[in-house]
Amino acid sequence: MPRMTDKGLFSALGRVVVLVHDPDAALDFYRNVLGFHVLHDQTADGYRYLHIGMPGQDGVGLWLMTPTTDRERDLVGQQAGGQPLLVLYTEDLDPVSKHLRERGVRVWAEAEDASSRSLHLADLYGNVIVVAELR
Repeated sequence: MPRMTDKGLFSALGRVVVLVHDPDAALDFYRNVLGFHVLHDQTADGYRYLHIGMPGQDGVGLWLMTPTTDRERDLVGQQAGGQPLLVLYTEDLDPVSKHLRERGVRVWAEAEDASSRSLHLADLYGNVIVVAELR
């Protein structure tokens, strides 16, 4: 087993896989609604490798991958079992909420406490995403 240092065992988080039926539609949502950008988009051996991320964080992102088995197809939109798939942070939740609603995104569970304000939204396939403004 590798030796842990005060820097930790790993140097960074890379990609999280999100299964999608239609990579182009998913890219449109994540790019044009949520503000992600393409980090890598290549097709090899008939399979598309589509990596997206947030501006300024090019080392971290999502792989939008098409399912290759029936089991994977059944998991599209349910990868987190109804729990949030990911959390996005914002400096100001109000314009984000307005932006999402103007684009017809389903938003719910708006909450506020001493440390944060947040809301939930769903992507094209029903994956839950939390947007939080930390105080």
